[in-house]
Amino acid sequence: MSSSSFPRRKTYGSGLVAVTTALCLATLSACGSGGDAGTPANEGPVTITFWGWAKGTQEVVDAFNASQQDIRVTFQEIPSGNAGGYAKISNAVKAGNAPDIFNVEYPQLPDFVSRGAVQDISKHVPDTLKSKYLPQAIQMTTLGESTWALPLDAAPQAFYYRKDVFKKAKITTPPKTWDEFRAAAEKIKEADSKARIATFFPDDPNTFEAMAWQAGAQWFKPGNDSWKVNFQDQATQQTAQYWQKMLNDDLVHVAPSFSQQWTASLQKGQTVGYLGASWGAGVLGGTLPDQAGKWAAAPMPTFDGQPASGMLGGTTFAVSKDSKKAEAAVKFAEWATTTEDATKARIKTGTSSSYPAATNLVPVAKNVFHSTLFGDQDLYGLYSEAAKSIKTGWTWGPVMGTTNNSLKDSFAKVHSGSGDIMTAVQGAETATKKELENRGIKVTG
Repeated sequence: MSSSSFPRRKTYGSGLVAVTTALCLATLSACGSGGDAGTPANEGPVTITFWGWAKGTQEVVDAFNASQQDIRVTFQEIPSGNAGGYAKISNAVKAGNAPDIFNVEYPQLPDFVSRGAVQDISKHVPDTLKSKYLPQAIQMTTLGESTWALPLDAAPQAFYYRKDVFKKAKITTPPKTWDEFRAAAEKIKEADSKARIATFFPDDPNTFEAMAWQAGAQWFKPGNDSWKVNFQDQATQQTAQYWQKMLNDDLVHVAPSFSQQWTASLQKGQTVGYLGASWGAGVLGGTLPDQAGKWAAAPMPTFDGQPASGMLGGTTFAVSKDSKKAEAAVKFAEWATTTEDATKARIKTGTSSSYPAATNLVPVAKNVFHSTLFGDQDLYGLYSEAAKSIKTGWTWGPVMGTTNNSLKDSFAKVHSGSGDIMTAVQGAETATKKELENRGIKVTG
């Protein structure tokens, strides 16, 4: 599929660049200060350190190290971002012992940039390299006029469900609208009082944000010297009200994302659907080896029945601010994101079904990924169609750590019955505006 099939996104406004510059000047280490030390050939290869958590990463590193002799990558697996990986990286940056390169998801990249934790890699990323990636993936890694990371994948949404359970509950086709999804949820619960169609993750606000994005929300809009912030548009309210009613009527489970509780519920057939993204097939395949052939994937339901998607996650490679080996780090990231060998190494494990940001690698991923869980379904064909429908207009803000921490705290109260989703969103907006102002960023809206 060509990159022209995908909607284009705006780059971040120059306001963020100004803020980033100010933050850099306020720190002891200037952003992008690390020039490559450069190891003479007779002294052996350049060794770089890399932290990440994506499935299949160790295999990619092994394949890269075996492919050449100039650069050696030492890999350390860390918890996923929401499970503590971002805190570990941030602490390492503050302590001055961060790895040369690390994974960061699209939503968190502006936050790392605004804090001066990563360096501008523009001089190592020519236009010929940029042209290999989806336009919107490049735009999500471009803030102002600078390139701050290389994209690994895109993450259009998808709905995964148990075909056998749906058939037993007399649900003949996967739901195309959220009204149909609710009706299916009622049938699932009626057929088995312990079963639910999906799970609300109180610790993972990115899932809710993807739902709001899909509905047409636009929480952040960058200006020349300010950010417009509005979490209370009609699309967000519609999304919040829908999921609040699903919770109130006990039509979905509530559990931490990817927790033992969630996994056990899937294995017992008490959770029979997953509202995830393109990488979700690999997660489910590794979690449910005994349910071969019982699952299928479908487009995400929408409010009006027309195809639409947000993005749930999506990963990049960013170079830490103090690395003296940026050139070598970018060469590794380029290899890991644009070569067939890297894609095969990642996907052949069966644990990763990521959708490559480099468009020419989509057929490679499709040919390599095999999952007994989904039989012979063409998952990558589904993901390609979903990617076409990604809504334009959504921009990640520069303080998503604050935004998401506020949502996580408030979503926990929603689960306990002492709050509601829209109140949580309003609280996150207030916390976000306050943090932006604390960082000297002008806020409108």
